[in-house]
Amino acid sequence: MQTQRRQLIDFLKGCRARLSPGQVGLPDTNRRRTPGLRREDVAALAGVSVTWYTWLEQGRKIQVSADVLERVCSTLRMSSDEREYLFALVQHRPAPPALTRSTEVSATLARMIDALAVPALVMTARWDVIAWNRLATQVFRHYERLPPEQRNLLRILLVEDKGYQSDAAAYEAMARRVLSKFRVDYSQTPDDPSFEQLIAELDERCPIFRRLWNNPEVVGRSEAVANHPALGGLTFEHSSYVPEGSPVGFTMTTTVSLGGAAPAIRDNVTQGCDLVAVQVIVPPPLLPTTSESMRGTVSPMFAES
Repeated sequence: MQTQRRQLIDFLKGCRARLSPGQVGLPDTNRRRTPGLRREDVAALAGVSVTWYTWLEQGRKIQVSADVLERVCSTLRMSSDEREYLFALVQHRPAPPALTRSTEVSATLARMIDALAVPALVMTARWDVIAWNRLATQVFRHYERLPPEQRNLLRILLVEDKGYQSDAAAYEAMARRVLSKFRVDYSQTPDDPSFEQLIAELDERCPIFRRLWNNPEVVGRSEAVANHPALGGLTFEHSSYVPEGSPVGFTMTTTVSLGGAAPAIRDNVTQGCDLVAVQVIVPPPLLPTTSESMRGTVSPMFAES
């Protein structure tokens, strides 16, 4: 704890020292013996007493609310990483989710998902898809053809993509699964009007959402095995990852149980073909001994866009 106390002291002093009075709207009298803001300046701008802020900077054990700590972060012009660091040092927990959702994907992350040999996409906490790789468009849907406001994955799965609704039992199971995870994401972004707008829209447009939304089921991990509605019953497994330092969730979809269809899918993707426009021979999961039943079945693949 003494080491963390020293880190807090040095960190807050460093944040004060890098700011000039002019940067925060204060007059610069040129009478300052040390560069940067004084403790009195920070206290006044953050709306706290000088004594309280001094105790905070000294690492004393005092009660610090999230609201006051947010004001200190704002006063000291902290970046999102610095804000997270201060909350960890003072409250020993992550900072509350910011209301502003980032829609920027770093060039490194974009190159990484492009290099993956599986469909992958990046989405916000509200499930707005903001980046994807080529495989995701060729196996699932063409996000690039959708306006940005129509790229919400929850809306696509429950309302827009009718392929998921062809099997009532599978559609209900999928809806229960995704809503169990979405409830958790919603709970972590309080007072976000964009979430409320999406929920109100789905409540009006989607009967299954209206029926299931108030269920108590919650799942904190986004891992599942599901059948593709248009690819002849092929099975896909997906899991989600959050890139380090990123406010968006990274969802990577990997294929499993493809059997003999896997080479055909990879060949078509490599040649630049849309899987929604080809037919793939899919052998049965258990290979029988009769030549008649080993011929497989032809599964047409229909567009999802």
